[in-house]
Amino acid sequence: MFLQRVAATPDTQAFGGPGPDGTPVWFTWRQISDRASAIAAGLTTLGVGSEERVAILASTRLDWVVTDLGIMCAGGATTTVYPTTEPEDACFIVSDSGSTVLFAENPDQAAKMDPAAVPALRQIILFDGEADPEAAIPQITLAELELRGAGVLAERPGLVSEIVAGIEPSALATLIYTSGTTGRPKGVELLHRGWCWEGVAQGDVGVLLGSDTQFLWLPLSHSFGKTLLCGIIHVGVPTYVDGRVDKIIDNLALIKPTLMCAAPRIFEKVYNRVVTQATSAGGAKAKIFGWAVRTGKAKLALEQAGKPVPGGLNFKYGIAHKLVFSKLHERLGGNIRYMVSGSAPLSVPIAEFFAAAGLPVSEGYGLTESSAGNTVNRPGALKIGTVGPPLADLEVKIDTDGEILLRGAPVMRGYHNLPEETKAVFTEEGFFRTGDIGEIDADGHVKITDRKKDLVKTSGGKYIAPSHIEGLFKALCPLTSQVLVIGQARNYVTMVITLDPESVTAWAANGPLAGKPYAEIVASSEAEAYVGGFVKELNTKVNRWETIKKFIILPRDLTIEDGEITPSLKLKRRVVEENFKPQIEAMYAGSLAEI
Repeated sequence: MFLQRVAATPDTQAFGGPGPDGTPVWFTWRQISDRASAIAAGLTTLGVGSEERVAILASTRLDWVVTDLGIMCAGGATTTVYPTTEPEDACFIVSDSGSTVLFAENPDQAAKMDPAAVPALRQIILFDGEADPEAAIPQITLAELELRGAGVLAERPGLVSEIVAGIEPSALATLIYTSGTTGRPKGVELLHRGWCWEGVAQGDVGVLLGSDTQFLWLPLSHSFGKTLLCGIIHVGVPTYVDGRVDKIIDNLALIKPTLMCAAPRIFEKVYNRVVTQATSAGGAKAKIFGWAVRTGKAKLALEQAGKPVPGGLNFKYGIAHKLVFSKLHERLGGNIRYMVSGSAPLSVPIAEFFAAAGLPVSEGYGLTESSAGNTVNRPGALKIGTVGPPLADLEVKIDTDGEILLRGAPVMRGYHNLPEETKAVFTEEGFFRTGDIGEIDADGHVKITDRKKDLVKTSGGKYIAPSHIEGLFKALCPLTSQVLVIGQARNYVTMVITLDPESVTAWAANGPLAGKPYAEIVASSEAEAYVGGFVKELNTKVNRWETIKKFIILPRDLTIEDGEITPSLKLKRRVVEENFKPQIEAMYAGSLAEI
C-alpha cells in the first residue's frame, strides 16, 4: 500500500514536522520513501527478517513514522512502546515481544533497557543524541543506520521491492501491547491485511480526503494513531506530525488543518476552557454566549431529527456564529472540516456543543484487538450518541448478554504467546468478544452503553453504568478533568472528582481565591459548593439508585506517571480506587449525609 502511494504521487506533500527552528518542514512521498527504504535496508544488515520484531520507544514524531514504514519494508514487525512507560514495563514489552532491535528516542529512553531483562535485544538505534560506544547493548544513531542502508541500496536498488513482494497479507505487521487498565499488558498481533483494510475503509467513507490537511499528534504507540497512518497512506493525505501536547493549540493555528482526530479528553479541555472563559465574568458576554449555544442546539435538534431548519433560525444562527462560534473555529485553526473522537466515550452534551458550534465531532469505536477503526459516524451524517455504522464489511452483532461481537479482516491474529487468553476472547464462530455492552439501532448505528467489566452492582442489587453518569457530569461542570463513580457492592453511590488546573485557575481569578495555589483552591469551601451544585443538577438526570450521595475533590489531577490513566487517556479505575482508598472509604464511614 505504501509503495503504491509513492508510485502514484511521488512529488506531492506527504508528511511534515517541526524543523530545527520550530518552523514546519514538509516532505514528499518520494522523500519519505527514500528514508524508509534506507532504514529497511539498514535493518537487513542487522539480521531483521520476516516477522522479526523491532521496537520503537519514542514519542509521536516524523522519525517514528518513517521508522515504522522502514521496519515493515524490511519484512519485520513493529513493537510499539509508549515513551512514558516505566523501565520495568518497557523491558517486559521488549522481552515478551522478542524484539531484537530497539529504536529509542534518546539516551534516556535507551537507558530503560536492562541487558539482563532483554537478552534477545542486540542493537539500539537512537533518534536523538550520540551513541554510547561503551553501552552494554550496542548503539548507533538513526542517521548512521540510514547511511548504512543507502550503501546497501546503491548495490541492490531493488532490495526493498523484493522484500515487500514476499510479504503476505497474513504476515505480522505490528505488535501493540494493551494499555493495561486491568492486569499485565498483552501483546496484540495485528496483520498487514488488517491495516490495509483500515486504510481502504477510511478512504471509502470519506473520513480522509486527499484534499485534507491533517494534524496528527496522537500517540503512534496506540492503535488509534496507527490506524490513521494507514488511511493517510492509502488516500494520500498531507499530515503534520508533532506529538507535543503542549504545542497542540500553537500547531492548530500554524498548520490550519481540515482534519483532526483526538481522544475525548482534548475535546473536554477545549469545552471547559471555552465555557469557563465565556461565563466566569458574567454580564452581557455570558448572556450572548448562552443565547448562541441555545440557538445552535435548536438548529442541531432539527438537523438530528431530519427536519428542515426555518429561515429565521438560520438567520439567528448566522449571528451566533459571527459573535461566538467563529472564535472557536479560529482557535482550532479556522479550516476544520471534520473531527473524530475515539479511544474512550465522548459525552453526548459535549458532542452536542461542538455540533451546535458548527464543528461536528464524529465519534468512532474500535479496540487495539481490532486495529482501532471499526465503526464511525460518517461526514455529513452525524448521529450523536452513537459511534456510527460499521466500516466496510466488518461484521458486528450483539450477543445475548448485550456484548458487542466483531468478525472481519481488522481483528487480531491473537495475543502474543498467550493461546488460552486468545481462545477465551473468541466465540466458536470466530467473533471477537469486545467486552463492551451496546446495541445497534434501526439505522445500523452502533451505540456503546458501557464496559462489561465496568458495570457496577450496588449492595441493593441495582446495576449502574458509571461511564454514562461520568459523561453527564463532565458536560455539566466545566472545571472537571476526571471523574470516577464508586458503587460496587456499596449501599449508595459516590463520586471522586479531579479539576482541570487551567480551568480552575481561570475560575478562581474573579474571586477571593485569585492567585492561590491549585491545591488550596480545590480544597476550598467555594470549590466544594460550586462543584456540589453540579452534582445536585446531575442527580436530577439519573435514576434514584444512581444519585450521588457524597463526593470528594482530589488535591491533584490524575496522571499517567502515577498509573491512574493510560497514555491513551483512559481511566484506570482499580488504580485510582487503590491510590485514594482512605478518601473513598471515608465517604462510606458513619451516617449517610445527603448532598
